[in-house]
Amino acid sequence: MDRYQYLILMGLCLLLTLPLEFVLGARVWRRPRRLLTALLPVAALLLVWDVIAVARDHWGFNPKYTTGWNVLPGIPVDEVVFFVAVPICGLLTLEAVRNVLARFAKADQ
Repeated sequence: MDRYQYLILMGLCLLLTLPLEFVLGARVWRRPRRLLTALLPVAALLLVWDVIAVARDHWGFNPKYTTGWNVLPGIPVDEVVFFVAVPICGLLTLEAVRNVLARFAKADQ
């Protein structure tokens, strides 16, 4: 089970922030082009960074805590999922907070 902890945690992050889409109207998942525009450049940059860091032996990933499925040499799929899941959770939170603040601002007027 240790090998799947990282993926399980990323899944839980997405699952726990998913209600923000519907309850608070975050509209992150409903705008896929905008989501990809936000995700892809950052994920690509971080992936290149990881590839260089692993190649230079600056860091690595403990096989005990990753699935062992690599997308590139030394880069587990778990890391790529992290580069996608965490920003999505952050965007959901940001948009939900913006919506709540906008509602409060309208109520104050």
